[in-house]
Amino acid sequence: MTLRVLVALLAGLALGAGATALNLAPLRALALAIEPVGTLWTNAIRMTVVPLVVALVISGVADHADLRRVGRLGGLAILVFLGLLIGGGVFTVLVAPLSLDRLVIAPEVAATLRAGAAGATPSGTSQMPSLVQRLLDTIPVNPVRAAADGAMLPLVVFTLIFAAALTRLEPARREPVVRLFHAVGDAMLVVVRWVLALAPVGIFALALGLGVRMGVAAAGALLHYILTLSAVLFAFTLLLYPAAWLLGRVPIRRFAAAAAPAQAVAFSSRSSLAALPALIAGARERLDASSTITGFVLPFAVSVFRVNVPLAWVVGAIFLGRLYDVPLGLPALLGLVLTSTLISFSVPGIPSASLFLLAPVLVDLGLPAEGAGILIAVDAIPDMFKTMANVTAHLTTATILGRAGPDGVTSAPLA
Repeated sequence: MTLRVLVALLAGLALGAGATALNLAPLRALALAIEPVGTLWTNAIRMTVVPLVVALVISGVADHADLRRVGRLGGLAILVFLGLLIGGGVFTVLVAPLSLDRLVIAPEVAATLRAGAAGATPSGTSQMPSLVQRLLDTIPVNPVRAAADGAMLPLVVFTLIFAAALTRLEPARREPVVRLFHAVGDAMLVVVRWVLALAPVGIFALALGLGVRMGVAAAGALLHYILTLSAVLFAFTLLLYPAAWLLGRVPIRRFAAAAAPAQAVAFSSRSSLAALPALIAGARERLDASSTITGFVLPFAVSVFRVNVPLAWVVGAIFLGRLYDVPLGLPALLGLVLTSTLISFSVPGIPSASLFLLAPVLVDLGLPAEGAGILIAVDAIPDMFKTMANVTAHLTTATILGRAGPDGVTSAPLA
């Protein structure tokens, strides 16, 4: 299945990009005609998310009836999040200048990009929720509305509170409810397996449409930025494999097999939420992860953990510094890593969301806020690599906590 999914992804991207490069109108029309098949497949996998997460969180917490253990696991998860976020930011500060320092932007090209950015400041910037509003929204006024809107963090918070309340009931009253949610979770995992069996078809249809759009020629300077950011994200994603091996004691091949289906879903859909069922299935079936890991850690990570934010902000700031001729020293970049790490927990789970929050930070660096509009305009391709890095970091966190905690991944021999 992993091989078929990856072949479908690469074949779709190659055919779509080739159709655009060679101006093959019939193939481009076919790609756009069958893209709804991929959308239907994405919708099918997204429909499993809410019942699967609710069932796994409730059964995972109520099974243990030990809230202190869940609290410790949540604290450890946040420490791992911070470590990976800061590590990714420092990694980017070290490697991104190797590419971007070689970028030479002709004055007329810079003028054109700046002129385009003058009216490109994203109108959604003022509509993005503030950190205070995000904190207020963690307690949902209407849990059913949160589930309908796909607001994962409020839903997980409510479900955790409900599961905690179950642990305070007598066993005779608690156990039927827990058994019910066990059955719901098991049934939804069966549905996930059915949907994932169609993954090569759905991902091929999505990738073909993406390939057609990716084939549109990009200007040299913007292409340099796109390639640099995509390469940095991909390189950091690869570094997560030895991290899972060294800190989680999971063999790299085993981790790769567990991660690949979720990575393919993430890359083609640009949605960490859509990849969550595949993440849970991979963790359970490939890594033997416990119900606490799959029912609490992975939904929690998908709700708040965006490892791509420091990487994308550092690369974007360095590129805009070259464009606007504003040098950024090491202290400024390290400060940006810290700022992006803290803000990353308030980034909504929508494509390119972190860039909508970047504009005021650019002003603090001496860069014009309009520069965020340039980055958003060309973010379609990097955002695929961002989402893939996110889901890989989610699974890495699960393997590390599985090793550190009492209920985790059963590690195979490292040989």
